[in-house]
Amino acid sequence: MSGVAASGLWVYCSRFWRVLATGLSFLAFGIGGVLLGVLAFPLIDLFVLDRIVRRRWSRRLVQISFAFHFELMRRLGVLTYEVRGRERLARNGLLILANHPTLIDVVLLVSLLPNADCVVKSSLARNLFTRGPVRAAGYVCNDDSVGLIDDCIAAVRRGGNLVIFPEGTRSSRQGPLRLQRGAANIAIRGRLDITPIRLSCSPMTLGKGEQWYNVPLRRFHIIAEVGHDIAVAPYLDDARGEAMAARRLTEDLANYFRDGTLRASS
Repeated sequence: MSGVAASGLWVYCSRFWRVLATGLSFLAFGIGGVLLGVLAFPLIDLFVLDRIVRRRWSRRLVQISFAFHFELMRRLGVLTYEVRGRERLARNGLLILANHPTLIDVVLLVSLLPNADCVVKSSLARNLFTRGPVRAAGYVCNDDSVGLIDDCIAAVRRGGNLVIFPEGTRSSRQGPLRLQRGAANIAIRGRLDITPIRLSCSPMTLGKGEQWYNVPLRRFHIIAEVGHDIAVAPYLDDARGEAMAARRLTEDLANYFRDGTLRASS
């Protein structure tokens, strides 16, 4: 067999394995969610009477499970990853904003946070595979748009590390990065500094509208870069009010997630 043919066969076999391994990873994630909801969390409810302690234990269990899942994907050869500035997450009461290039971003971020809170779609609280962790961890559901901002502010002030993707959905490969103003409104109204995390994936996969089995030619590498806190105080001086302050902050966050720089908006 020629070297070119052998190389082509290797690429084909490698990709076939990663399609299989990706499928196994998603299957393991679903089964794990069901087992947590049926076995683990009911035991915590039974033996831990204090509601706050129970929620913290549940969040810690979710973190361990997500960290295990990411390590499983790495060992199966699906991905590699690195986290820069992780020491900045060793605090409580953080408002964490991140861009959202891939389907598994939330799994990575929650795996880094023992007391993670998240804004999730209300449908996840009813989904067979995710409702156990979502309910036990007390994540903020977005079904109540009227009280959502207040719920998020309260979650941070209780000491939770709230993870939000300001885009509201996964990033599109085409066009500029577009952020919704909800996350900035939370920061402005709550007077909460922001801990930003820039996520990148190369080669790109599991993006918006992409099927899980469309794996790239090689395993992908995810980088999570935890930046220095973004102070919200300079935006509060805007005489035009909170709405304009949130608009300026949203524009600056878009610049930050795009190229890593925080430009002062006029």
